Amino acid sequence: MGRDAASEYQTRPLDAETWDDFAGLVDENGGVWGGCWCLWYHGKAEAEAPLKDRRALKEARVKAGQAHAMLVYRDGTCVGWCQFGKPAELPRLHNARAYEKTLTNLPDWRITCFFSGKGHRGSGVASAALSAAVQHIKAKGGGRVEGYPEDIAGRKATPAFLFNGALHMFERLGFQRSRKIGKHKWVVTLDL
Repeated sequence: MGRDAASEYQTRPLDAETWDDFAGLVDENGGVWGGCWCLWYHGKAEAEAPLKDRRALKEARVKAGQAHAMLVYRDGTCVGWCQFGKPAELPRLHNARAYEKTLTNLPDWRITCFFSGKGHRGSGVASAALSAAVQHIKAKGGGRVEGYPEDIAGRKATPAFLFNGALHMFERLGFQRSRKIGKHKWVVTLDL
């Protein structure tokens, strides 16, 4: 397990070996956002699949190496994650029209979604996951990485609804604002 130096969290990539940890956290949290199973960004067909099929769809992707995330652990228990992948793996984005309107080139990698389990929100889980995802991407050859965070400066935001992460968290790791694609949503980039 990798250790995040800034916290008491450990991180591991989502794969066949860590699947049960991920699935356990999803089950404990009602399937996450009404049963998403972290499929929304993979494509419309999977996101709209019947609830009873979503767990198996995600598991099949993970075991085939077609779903990537960094899992965050505290005291041996999975407490959250950060999803990332190539654009072909994660083709859907919120605010897609605004994103595509100013798109010049697709990134090499996308960081699309964060989740922290109940009782762990607002405690650095997302930051640990993002840091580990950036290091994992760098080890896989790097390239241009994009994220789609919310700017929460000067306003209240419920941690449960910051599924794309907070802008300041990305900026602490060196991501730069590229363009705005919503009232508070940005495209941020980092070249690795």
